[in-house]
Amino acid sequence: MTRHVTVGLDESPESRAAAQWAAREAALRGAALRLIHVEEWPITPEMPLTSTQSLVERYETLLRETADRARRDRPGLEVTTELVQGRAVEELTRAANEAEVTVLGSRGLGGVVGFLVGSVSLGVIGKVRSPVVLVRRPEETEAADSAEAPSGTGPRIVLGVDLDHPSDALLSFAFGQADRGNAALQVVHSWSLPPSYGYAAILDPGLGSGLGQRAAEGLTELLRPWRAEFPRVEVTEKAVMGPAADELVRASRGAGLVVVGRRGSRALGFHIGHVAHAVIHHSAAPVAVVPFE
Repeated sequence: MTRHVTVGLDESPESRAAAQWAAREAALRGAALRLIHVEEWPITPEMPLTSTQSLVERYETLLRETADRARRDRPGLEVTTELVQGRAVEELTRAANEAEVTVLGSRGLGGVVGFLVGSVSLGVIGKVRSPVVLVRRPEETEAADSAEAPSGTGPRIVLGVDLDHPSDALLSFAFGQADRGNAALQVVHSWSLPPSYGYAAILDPGLGSGLGQRAAEGLTELLRPWRAEFPRVEVTEKAVMGPAADELVRASRGAGLVVVGRRGSRALGFHIGHVAHAVIHHSAAPVAVVPFE
């Protein structure tokens, strides 16, 4: 099968933004772009056949016009379209498992708060075996960026890592994205004091300095082979004490993409952890969720 980037398409502005993001991603990867719309099936008995036919024609037009724009914006890009009937989560998961990366649109919560991630998007993220990127409308991202991003900020990718559960799949995705897009990469690891420290940590704020130093050294060591493999990528690293989700949401201001992992196993199943869940709802930037075991 041809290498491709998949977009789950509907009529929302967020979905159109996702299609544009995916077209650029496909061009950078030298892959094809696949546009798919899922018509929920079966339809309700109350819906007349003529209405169903009208919807099909409307969705076919949506796919055709989106494909035409992608070809116009990215000359030479191979674009295919697919209109399928079925349950959205199951059909999009099937399509996503055949893609290098899948892109979905997500609506902002209002202002610059973050994403409103629907049950379909969460269902796909929780089941799929390949990365999924959630994209908002450009004006929402720009509003968030202008609110807190320092002037002169260039393209930047934020990667959240957990030294206790390192993942080659997660690191490979983030470094690959930065390399292809000529973006800087900011790697963040959050750590906390063990509960056994108790009130001693409050009485002596410097008590955890040794743990912080070990975390910083561990992060440097984790990144060493990836820096060597991707010498063009400008990497900054930060080991900070505190909740991981809070730090990643702060780092998302002005970023082009935030990358987080979703851990699980084929035997026990996959789930969206609390850090990834918080980030995909409150990040100011698009979020890539990368599954790993």
